[in-house]
Amino acid sequence: MKKMIGISANEIIDSGETLHNLPISYLPAGYVRAVQEVGGVPVVIPLGKKEDAKTYVSLIDKLILTGGQNVTPTLYLEGKEPINEHLSLLERDVFEMALIKEAIKQQKPIFGVCRGMQLVNVYLGGTLHQDLSLRNPEPIRHMQAPIERWVATHDIYLESDSLLRPIYGANATVNSFHFQSINKIGNDLKITAVSEDGVVESIESSSDNHKILGVQWHPDFAYDTLEKEKEVFDFVVNSF
Repeated sequence: MKKMIGISANEIIDSGETLHNLPISYLPAGYVRAVQEVGGVPVVIPLGKKEDAKTYVSLIDKLILTGGQNVTPTLYLEGKEPINEHLSLLERDVFEMALIKEAIKQQKPIFGVCRGMQLVNVYLGGTLHQDLSLRNPEPIRHMQAPIERWVATHDIYLESDSLLRPIYGANATVNSFHFQSINKIGNDLKITAVSEDGVVESIESSSDNHKILGVQWHPDFAYDTLEKEKEVFDFVVNSF
C-alpha cells in the first residue's frame, strides 16, 4: 500500500484578480508533486478547527508541515517585544500545533519544512529569533528572494549522526527563504545541521518516542532540479 502523506495547507484572504479576489486554501505544488513522484499519496489538510486534528491525523501515515508565514511571536517570546506580527497567522499556528500534538500522540512521523520546522520547535518548548535580517552586519542573507527558488545560496554542515547525512554528506549548499530561525532548541529535539553563520538548518527528535525531522531550507522548491532535494522526499515518504 502507498503511504498517505498529510500536507498542511495555507490560507489567504484575498487571492488577487486572477482568482476573483476569493479567499482560498492553497498549497505550493512542489510538496504534492514531490510526494507523488516518490510513490506517496498526498492528502492536503486545510486550515481548520483544532478539534478536527485527531481525525485528520488518523487518516494519514505521516505529516508534512509546510512553509509560509512567520510563527506568531507571542507563542515563544521570553520577555521580548513582538515584531513583524503582521507576517504571522495565529489561526494557522494553533491548528498546526494541534496536528503536531496528534501526530506525536498517534506516533505518526513529522517532517517540517522552514516554518514547519520552527513551529515544531516552538510546540516542544523552544524559541525563535524573530528576524535574522536585524543582525548588523548580517553574515549570510537567509531571505534570498528574488533569486530563483531552486538556486542553492549558502552552505550547511551536518552532524555525523544526522538522518540526512547519507543524502547530503558532511556539507551541502541549500536555498534559503526565511526571516526567523531557531534560538533555543525544544524538548526532545537535537540540532543536526547549521549554516556557516550558525543558524540552525536541521533538527531531529532526540527521543525514541516519536519521529521528527525538520529542515530550514525548501526541498519543495528544488525537488525537480536538484536530485538531493527529491531524495529527501523519498526518504520521508518511504523510509522515515
